[in-house]
Amino acid sequence: MMFLQVFLLQLLLPCLGPVKAFLGPQDSQNHLQNAASGSCEMENFGYYNGSLDVTVSGSACLNWSDFPDYILQYPNRGLGNHNFCRNPDGGAVPWCFYQLSSGAVGWAHCDCRHGSVHLKEDGQVELHFSGMWGSICGDHWTDQDATVVCRQLGLSAIGTAQRKSRSGLGPVHLQSVNCHGDEKMLLKCNYQKMGRTCIQGIAVANCVPPPGIGFPLRLVAGEKSFEGRVEVYHNGHWGTICDDHWDDKDAEVVCRQLGFSGIPKAVSWAYFGQGFGPILLDEVECSGNELSLDQCKKSGWGDHNCDHIEDAGVICDPFAEGSIRLSGGHSPNEGRVEVYHNGGWGCVCDDGWTGINAQVACRQLGFSGPARLASEGEFASGKGFILLDDVACTGTERTLFDCPHSNWGQHDCSHEEDVGIHCSLESNSITIEAAELPLRLVDGEHTKEGRIEILLNGQWGSICGDGWTDRDAAVACRQLGYSGVAKAKTVAYLGKEHVPIHLDSVECSGTEHALGECTFRENGIHNCWHSKNAGVICDYVAKETHLARNSGSMLEMCGLRSLHHRNKRIIGGIKSFRGGWPWQVSLRLKGFHRDARLLCGATLISNCWVVTAAHCFKRFGVDVRRYLLRVGDYHTGMRDEFERELPVEKIVLHRNYQSSSNDNDIALVRIQGKEEKCLSFNHHVRPVCLPSKKEKADIDRQACFISGWGDTGRSYSRTLLQGSVPLLPREVCKSRYGKKFSNRMLCAGNVSEENRVDSCQGDSGGPLMCQRSNGHWVILGITSWGYGCGRKDSPGVYTKVSRFVPWIKKVTKLI
Repeated sequence: MMFLQVFLLQLLLPCLGPVKAFLGPQDSQNHLQNAASGSCEMENFGYYNGSLDVTVSGSACLNWSDFPDYILQYPNRGLGNHNFCRNPDGGAVPWCFYQLSSGAVGWAHCDCRHGSVHLKEDGQVELHFSGMWGSICGDHWTDQDATVVCRQLGLSAIGTAQRKSRSGLGPVHLQSVNCHGDEKMLLKCNYQKMGRTCIQGIAVANCVPPPGIGFPLRLVAGEKSFEGRVEVYHNGHWGTICDDHWDDKDAEVVCRQLGFSGIPKAVSWAYFGQGFGPILLDEVECSGNELSLDQCKKSGWGDHNCDHIEDAGVICDPFAEGSIRLSGGHSPNEGRVEVYHNGGWGCVCDDGWTGINAQVACRQLGFSGPARLASEGEFASGKGFILLDDVACTGTERTLFDCPHSNWGQHDCSHEEDVGIHCSLESNSITIEAAELPLRLVDGEHTKEGRIEILLNGQWGSICGDGWTDRDAAVACRQLGYSGVAKAKTVAYLGKEHVPIHLDSVECSGTEHALGECTFRENGIHNCWHSKNAGVICDYVAKETHLARNSGSMLEMCGLRSLHHRNKRIIGGIKSFRGGWPWQVSLRLKGFHRDARLLCGATLISNCWVVTAAHCFKRFGVDVRRYLLRVGDYHTGMRDEFERELPVEKIVLHRNYQSSSNDNDIALVRIQGKEEKCLSFNHHVRPVCLPSKKEKADIDRQACFISGWGDTGRSYSRTLLQGSVPLLPREVCKSRYGKKFSNRMLCAGNVSEENRVDSCQGDSGGPLMCQRSNGHWVILGITSWGYGCGRKDSPGVYTKVSRFVPWIKKVTKLI
């Protein structure tokens, strides 16, 4: 509705002159416009140029850019892409457009008293905000806040914060104020509008310096309240301190006088910017034991040989290393977990995060009840550093800092994976048995699934999957803090380190609070192999499986993928999501036992054929009995719901491929089975599209992807990875690789050191795919060769599939 009103206004402007004149007679819509408005300073502009943005009725101003013709009508009068009050027509009081409750657009004078303060007889601070006077909550009210009030009133350059119990029914405008102490008015400080009940009463300001504490101090120009340039109050003026002999002992006294605990740090050379006014002290030398700065050895007042470039500052860091806090929640017992390290706050990645970690975090914060994990995206993503990843608490630690974790700042996460928790205000009812058997989930796609490991006798171990049921899984998920549906899984362990199997024959009724309450066989007695470990998916959501008709048109079916969004951490790549690349196949080499190891990537192009690189068969030949094809896979150590291993019927290398060359590096592999009935398609298994001759014109060359389980720079991934790579001009590839780069090849990748994405050993034969404008994905390349792995100026080289489409169709008999 508002946009319609604005549109109509633009049409009427040429005929009716100023919009204000057009709307002026609408007294019923602007009944408060002539209320007492006080005065707004015009400064030197000839018009009001401040940041006031509310009307006398408390309505928010609309953006002037919604009225472009009006901006043209009054050029150089402060109008633009903002919603601040202005008086472009030369009136004495600034005004703005605003939206009425009916949806219509009106105008009104702005409230020039907005932000004004006064003190009642008992010193209670009152603020004019959104058209009415009200008080300020006393929570977090400090001397810096009171000082700004006193300065704004012109009563004193220093103020003392006090509080009183609330009386009366007037509004409380602000929940908390966070002033540095040098602001000109209270609303120039950071503040938070009222959102909850005041705990510590109403704010009071005393504009007389308190006796008996030495000369007053304040910290100015710091980003946080506990840091800044040190300023001292003397003889009615604030002034700075010269940094001659300034050290941590002096900082300790300053921090103590200001009421900060923690680790004091002295900073010099105007670290927080140069001050103004007099330099009042120099040669300050404290022992560190004084209660206030006036007890320290120092120069006389105003006696110095310094400039403001030598202004002293302090950082009164009140937080201990490893402290944690919860941010972004609606109450103090919930929110995004943030940890303090090396002087700053940062987030924690949810990789490997369990209910046990949440319990330790809540215990560190002083909550004694059970804890649970927040759902994905429940709290807003953080900003700044991600400081911790792979936190693995046993449940006995007092703080997260005591838990095993990655190196500080080492992670493979984005802020969409910031972990959040809920701490209970209730007492903890978990049994002793449960506490003795801490659980964690490992090797899952996300924090709610994976192989179960249990801590027994100080060592983590797995649970045998024999007889493992959904009832057992429900108890495990409940112990981990999840309340949704639980799904039992059996999971293989493929790690190099020995992990014992602690429990066997677990039997739960499904009503227990923890696995420790179920019956089981322990002490390492079992008859299991690590191919049958117990696993779970917590908060499980069943997915409907719609099998596609294999007889349908391949052109209609190919290249369609499920729409999910997952930003996680191929070199420089990120983890894909389950079912995200349904045509991804792995070519696997059979071993002496039933297991088969990853050899190459491959791509499904029909229900009986896959395409891969010919060099994948260079070492072990083309004997079909040596190989298997795995479709529907995501995590190599976990049996996925749609995963199948299929025997190979035929391997066809391109007739011009030579093992001594990288040219014509393409092969077709047929799945064993009857014609057109080798496998059935679903959302997790379906073919990619083959390219046409004029494919380049129909794709975005900057938004192509590679996928595979290959080299991540440290190891081979168990989870399917993906990486975004742009197609590069042929001349770039030719200049890098010379005659080795033929017209049957293309290259892609990020060639800068800062953004390395490349396919590596385990990804040979895997796809390079791009999306058509109709949404279908097409395979343009097959990972073939390159110089090194993720090296600067050495993009990956791929077999150009479009050059081989006639051969592919001839061999496979695809239409």
